[in-house]
Amino acid sequence: MRRAKITRKTAETEIEVEINLDGSGRYDNQTGVGFFDHMLDQLARHSLIDIRVRAKGDLHIDDHHTVEDTGIALGQALTKALGDKAGIRRYGSFHLAMDDALVRAALDLSARPWLGWNVDFPAQKIGSFDTELVREFFQALSTHGGITLHVDRLHGVNAHHIAEATFKAIARALREAVEPDPRMAGVLPSTKGAL
Repeated sequence: MRRAKITRKTAETEIEVEINLDGSGRYDNQTGVGFFDHMLDQLARHSLIDIRVRAKGDLHIDDHHTVEDTGIALGQALTKALGDKAGIRRYGSFHLAMDDALVRAALDLSARPWLGWNVDFPAQKIGSFDTELVREFFQALSTHGGITLHVDRLHGVNAHHIAEATFKAIARALREAVEPDPRMAGVLPSTKGAL
């Protein structure tokens, strides 16, 4: 039953997120921000986490609140779906190559949020999407998902490829971290007694 549904409503956005950690990577994401939807689809497909997002935001201002608040709600859903985290692998890492881009992601579902971000973009926009919002999304996801997350762009000249490689690398690391570990069934992956 590693599923969760989160609804978040503010003066700026209305977000509904549903996830299934034991899914097959199905996605149904509608935020009103085309490129962001494409990235959320990649996150689902490559993590094998089913993700459904419905977002209505103040896009007449810009995409910032919609992207950030989606990250908040998705992080909260992840925390809820993981429960006490007993039996999971907890850690995940992946090097993702996509054409010119090479991105490394490593994460710990530690309940101690931290974002180490070393991803520069050669352009400020991908279509109408601000590339700085990639970091904003993962900052919100990390904070509200209790994730220690380190991301590094090792190579890349195309902003679209760099962004997509970032989402895919984090997705693959997340896939590994949330998976049940058959050698740790029911056991918390920590000597502290809590995560």
